[in-house]
Amino acid sequence: MKFTNGNWLLKEGVTGSFPAQVYRYNFQEGILRVLAPTHPISHRGMTLFGAVLNVEFSSPLKDVIRVRITHHRGKEGRGPVFEMADEKPEVGFSESEESLTFASGGLTATIARQGEWGISFTGPAGEMTRTGVRNMGYMETGEGPFMKEELHLSVDEKVYGLGERFTPYIKNGQTVDIWNEDGGTSSEQSYKNIPFYMTSRGYGVMVNHPERVSFEVGSEKVAKVQFSVPGEELEYLIIGGEGLKGVLVNYTALTGRPALPPAWSFGLWLTTSFTTDYDEQTVTGFVDGMREREIPLHTFHFDCFWMRAYNWCDFAWDRDVFPDPAGMIGRLKEKGLHICLWINPYISQESPLFDEGKAGGYLLKRENGDVWQWDLWQPGMGIVDFTNPGACRWYEGKLKALMDMGVDTFKTDFGERIPTDVVYFDGSDPQKMHNYYTYLYNSSVFSLLERELGKGKALVFARSATVGGQKFPVHWGGDCSSNYESMAESLRGGLSLCLSGFGFWSHDIGGFESTSTPDVYKRWAAFGLLSTHSRLHGSHSYRVPWAYDEESVDVVRFFSRLKCSLMSYLFAGAVTTSETGIPLMRPMVLEFPDDPVCHFLDRQYLLGEALMVAPVFSESGEVSYYLPRGRWTNFLTNDEVEGGRYVTETHGYLSLPLMMRPGKVVPVGGGRDVPDYDYRKDVCFHVHDCHTPLECRTTVYNQEGGLSCEARFSSDGETLTVSLEGSGGEFSLILRNMASLTCGEGKVEKHPLGVRVSFDSNVKEAVLKLGRP
Repeated sequence: MKFTNGNWLLKEGVTGSFPAQVYRYNFQEGILRVLAPTHPISHRGMTLFGAVLNVEFSSPLKDVIRVRITHHRGKEGRGPVFEMADEKPEVGFSESEESLTFASGGLTATIARQGEWGISFTGPAGEMTRTGVRNMGYMETGEGPFMKEELHLSVDEKVYGLGERFTPYIKNGQTVDIWNEDGGTSSEQSYKNIPFYMTSRGYGVMVNHPERVSFEVGSEKVAKVQFSVPGEELEYLIIGGEGLKGVLVNYTALTGRPALPPAWSFGLWLTTSFTTDYDEQTVTGFVDGMREREIPLHTFHFDCFWMRAYNWCDFAWDRDVFPDPAGMIGRLKEKGLHICLWINPYISQESPLFDEGKAGGYLLKRENGDVWQWDLWQPGMGIVDFTNPGACRWYEGKLKALMDMGVDTFKTDFGERIPTDVVYFDGSDPQKMHNYYTYLYNSSVFSLLERELGKGKALVFARSATVGGQKFPVHWGGDCSSNYESMAESLRGGLSLCLSGFGFWSHDIGGFESTSTPDVYKRWAAFGLLSTHSRLHGSHSYRVPWAYDEESVDVVRFFSRLKCSLMSYLFAGAVTTSETGIPLMRPMVLEFPDDPVCHFLDRQYLLGEALMVAPVFSESGEVSYYLPRGRWTNFLTNDEVEGGRYVTETHGYLSLPLMMRPGKVVPVGGGRDVPDYDYRKDVCFHVHDCHTPLECRTTVYNQEGGLSCEARFSSDGETLTVSLEGSGGEFSLILRNMASLTCGEGKVEKHPLGVRVSFDSNVKEAVLKLGRP
């Protein structure tokens, strides 16, 4: 929201009150409270008029400073509030004639006592950002009062995050309103709005308000990030850490870490699509068609029309189409599939559950007590009130009956178009609940799944989110079109979300709206099967590969098998994500913050810490991508490429730049047809650039997230030492592009990629004398 008319004037009808000085302060029980008049006080008579702002500094976590600015505090606050940790860490306070300082870990806020009002936030490397004269303020407008803050942007400082946004990846120059909407992937609207951003200077900012937060990111004032909220109070947190990854570690320690998804969920998902015609024969034909073509398939999803038209949701199978749903599910599970069903939090007036919900008080109400209804999406639909514990039990009970039938998970669709002219059971503020609703919705479904299946066995497939929603993976990108532009905007949105605290992300392979060309489908399949989660899904046409062409069958088979074989590597990365909050799908800037080129890259990413993926976005197969310094090796073609530059290549459909990172080792599992297998058994560690000195460790986990083994690699360029700790078993190494070597502990043999060395289960350490490349 903009308040100014250029650099000097406020907009007509807008007045502002800004802190002018520190008048008095106190530090008590870890909180620094500052009284800041909005005009200079030169004698006590000047205290008799004008507004004051109370500015409070505290710390919920080491390396995090919370700032709360209050004008009038007499208004009764209503929830909801974001769930956040508060560890009450040790903080430091000091005072001098010039300033006050408040410190948490390596992060310090310095408040000026002399001269103009200002706060500087510094970390170990110096100042990160600051706020000064007329930046922080109480603004009165024709739309009511607002609180705002402006934080400084330095030269060349770039802003990332703010949720899953499909607009330009770097947010500088954009106006962003944190307000969940159902707008597809080709607009400025977002399904997942997160009031948190990070910058290339290595800090993050979270605005702790679930209601609408308006950001002006280098837009209204080109060297400021302004954020504002309606009302009399504003709270934000400055989040430090060791680089951008450290910021995400701290942010997710505050707001919650992603749960570890079950191993089976990383395999290929296939759906009925949305408005297509389908019955059990159709579904069985798809499943058998994948098997006949030897395409690994692991989850089948039934979209909306598993229920009768106009009845969404009644959680009852359409018996005209699926006369024996329990039997059908059993038959599908015998084929090794997991089952997902589409749901949403809306109850059509035609659903038998509408009257149940009305009678029980389980639906949102208008102020006069009537059920809130409208006709958009479903006729006369109501919305489940998840602030009512009884409504949660009622809703979860309907899903539990489906789980008893054999359903493994739910696609928790929608949750964005939540009205504000409603009354909640617990008295929550409807403005705050608009964004927060999705948290309660997905939490309810995820909690049911976790209670019934156990930790590490639950996941949803969610579209909407707010702060904390990362605790309930997985999230997908929403309704995209079937073209390269939408494929690219989907990736931008995913990278933006992964810089907003979310660890796992998916998208509709081939695009959702319309039907792609075979060319786009094949390129998107490679991209989708090198994302954390992979789903074939469309709107009015099927997404089985043979609906496009026979080569599409080959492409989906190849990349599905590839992903299964990489599960020893990918699942270890997933465990890291669940433990640290660092996403499995990583923007380049996250891993290479000191390489200025990586600040801009939004068409490539790292999948885990060791593999870089650059999807192809052209019919010609030409792709340009950037590699930081070092020697990289294409995992698929074995080509070595020297980094520190852009590379342009042309790839067929069974290839793309999938580059092994210098100094990293990739463990490859023994399975290629399923994602859930013993990742330790027959694991093969792929080592490349063997004549460059190397110090590296890599881990392999079991499906429960427990450590199976840790492998350490040390090389001086002539000798490679490998040591293994953990559970025993045979293992092997492939040394890429190596012509010869000697090893007394293992069996050495030629391999198409270089040299393979196989070890018995009793070998815990081996020394390899490297030959010529």
